Amino acid sequence: MKPVFADSVYFFALLNARDRIHERAKHYAAQATLPILTTAWVLTEVADGLCDRASRHAVVRLWQTLQSASDAEIVLPSPELFHRGFERYRLRPDKDWSLTDCFSFVVMEERGLTEALTADRHFQQAGFATLLG
Repeated sequence: MKPVFADSVYFFALLNARDRIHERAKHYAAQATLPILTTAWVLTEVADGLCDRASRHAVVRLWQTLQSASDAEIVLPSPELFHRGFERYRLRPDKDWSLTDCFSFVVMEERGLTEALTADRHFQQAGFATLLG
């Protein structure tokens, strides 16, 4: 069974009850049947966004949950993946895609994934289905 890609938008929504898509993210998490795949860059983005003292524990708990889950995979950085992601970033000056998004797109393409847990329109621009939009 192919996993679904989990973007930072999904994790931010799960961890913040005031997020506009919190209920959609929570609903998906409660009914999830597919494994999830994410990257260390996505988790870095989440940790950077929630680095305040009040939120840091939630990020640590998220990391621990993902690390111990049999149905979750975190793709770790490698020099090759970094170069491929940065090349995507360089080649698309017409888009406002973040470097993290470019890493995500490369990983999704390499794994043959077509769906992402996100509401980020950049994923749609890159040809992927967004499950939270």
